[in-house]
Amino acid sequence: MIIIKSDEEIELMRQAAVPTKEMLNNLADIIKPGMSTKDVDDYVEGYILKAGMKPAFKGYSGYPACACVSVNEEVVHGIPSKERILKEGDIVSLDLGTIYKGFYSDAARTYPVGKISEEHQKLIEVAEQSFFNGIFYARKGNRLGDISHAIQETVEAAGFSVIRDYVGHGVGRNMHEDPMIPNYGKANHGPQLVPGMVLAIEPMIATGDYQVKVLPDGWTAVTKD
Repeated sequence: MIIIKSDEEIELMRQAAVPTKEMLNNLADIIKPGMSTKDVDDYVEGYILKAGMKPAFKGYSGYPACACVSVNEEVVHGIPSKERILKEGDIVSLDLGTIYKGFYSDAARTYPVGKISEEHQKLIEVAEQSFFNGIFYARKGNRLGDISHAIQETVEAAGFSVIRDYVGHGVGRNMHEDPMIPNYGKANHGPQLVPGMVLAIEPMIATGDYQVKVLPDGWTAVTKD
């Protein structure tokens, strides 16, 4: 069941999202070669607590950190570690969020670590463009599949693949609500979009094949190839 939010609830979610946006913007200047992924997580936790909010991810289904910090072939849910040191040429994806007065924010972004290859730079740019192309269709009267189709079309036209096993989702009093939002699909299919829906649109793409596997830690999803 898709939960429709009131204007007041959406305003609370907007407030929850402010520090999330600020962290993602700030991290573009903070992430450098030589940092550990735990350093990144420590920054996120400190920022959220200073904002007077709760980390959305820490303890969620047993997840041990405040941010998912996924490097290179890690697609999502990478667990921060003091031993994992970011190197020149890496790309690192951060997924993080907050809880404010019972409502969640949830957002992600991928960053270059120092100077990266042209292919990896293009990967980041295409993921970002597919996100905005999907959002273009997030308006009253369109279908959920219009968002999914726009993302897939953008990604595959650039020669990349769309991850199938992980999707976007609704968000509100719970981090994951209906509807699930695949990053692939057919235009003019799926539920009709109406005012009051709140969606976490999360393109996940790869330079190679879209198949993934989960590492023995039970969280980190990596591309099989």
